[in-house]
Amino acid sequence: MIETGAEPESRAERKLRTRRAILDATLELCADSSLTALSLRQVAKQVGIVPTAFYRHFDSIESLGLALVEESFDSLRDLFRDVRRNARADNDVVDGSIDALVDHVHRRRDHFGFIARERVAGPRSVREAIRREIELCERELATDLALMTGTDTWTAKDLHVLSSLFVTVLVATAEQIVSTARPEQEEQIVATVRTQLRMLLIGVYQWRSEA
Repeated sequence: MIETGAEPESRAERKLRTRRAILDATLELCADSSLTALSLRQVAKQVGIVPTAFYRHFDSIESLGLALVEESFDSLRDLFRDVRRNARADNDVVDGSIDALVDHVHRRRDHFGFIARERVAGPRSVREAIRREIELCERELATDLALMTGTDTWTAKDLHVLSSLFVTVLVATAEQIVSTARPEQEEQIVATVRTQLRMLLIGVYQWRSEA
């Protein structure tokens, strides 16, 4: 019997592979700049396709950016899912959250770098999409923070304030880790956020919502 090798790639599979290549090329091209400075011709050249082929996958650079926001927040949600899991175990909420943060940033550095750059310098639609996604992370985290010791009598407003603080600290720390390649600087960044979260946790145990 003659071996025919691998099955030929279907049209759908080729389309998915090209789409993945466009997304990866964009992350690479935006490593030191923003989507606002990127043209679809640059992306097409990087992927090795003609510019018109770009439109088979995305309507514009902004729609490409929105797809990357969605994909990047899959990474961020993985991080906050671990944070929420740790929030149910008060004794290691700080160390567990920091370990999750460092691990996720190292594994998906390109996505965290994309969020860091585009939420400040990206097209308006992309910035707004990032803002909405971060707000969603805050709402999801607030639900689980209600299970922490000392928050059972908190108001919904105060729980949201706490989740916003957690998210703000962790997002800012992820951006700092992405921006440095020096291990000693990263160690200092991690030490600082460890102190910040421990201070925050002390405040949680002392805080009482007003009626």
